Amino acid sequence: MIPKHTILLVEDEVEPAEMLANFLEMNNYNVLLAHDGKQALEHIEKRAGDIHLAILDIMVPHTDGKEICRIIRKHPVLKDIPVIFLTAKDKEKDEIEGLELGADDYIPKPASLKLVKAHVESLLRRQQPQNSKWIQHGDLMLDINGKNLYNNEKRVDLTSTEYTLVELFFKNPKRVFSRQEILEHIGGEDKFVFDRTVDVHIKNLRLKLGDSADLIKTYRGIGYGLNRDLLPA
Repeated sequence: MIPKHTILLVEDEVEPAEMLANFLEMNNYNVLLAHDGKQALEHIEKRAGDIHLAILDIMVPHTDGKEICRIIRKHPVLKDIPVIFLTAKDKEKDEIEGLELGADDYIPKPASLKLVKAHVESLLRRQQPQNSKWIQHGDLMLDINGKNLYNNEKRVDLTSTEYTLVELFFKNPKRVFSRQEILEHIGGEDKFVFDRTVDVHIKNLRLKLGDSADLIKTYRGIGYGLNRDLLPA
């Protein structure tokens, strides 16, 4: 059975973290487990498009749960996901501060596994269907419905044709497209396009991608596509 939602779980106490992660996975959730803030930010960087909800302990090493919540609320992909603080800090002022940071729920420790699961299910039921479909490759994240590309969370200003190219490559990451195939895809009703047009668009696109330009690869004698060496196995 395919997991229905992916949860980012940030908890530095190893045994409770693994117990909760295993319990959630047994109940058909996929869990990205982080034992400190550094690992959490790595998951956010690499898997933002997959995360549906976050469970954060406040007192974790490196970047604490409060700062992770702030980052989530500013993130173009994650800003609307439910966030739960699961923490031993149970004073009223701590709960108020957590909610003011943008958390949707606050569960004091110790809490039973079933209680946490019930809160997760409640928040996900209330969550509106996502308006955007995201595809991520490296530092680049493509918002299919919004027609936007983000590089390290900053929107890349693309022309309509450049966006069409990016979407073509992102939706078909293992394929290499000939110039003729690309021309047919971007040309539409315009019959006055040439092979050189593709090269110019690719050059301009790479310039806008900056440090991520290597993701678009020239396959000599064939055409263009995503760089397979930079894609996950």
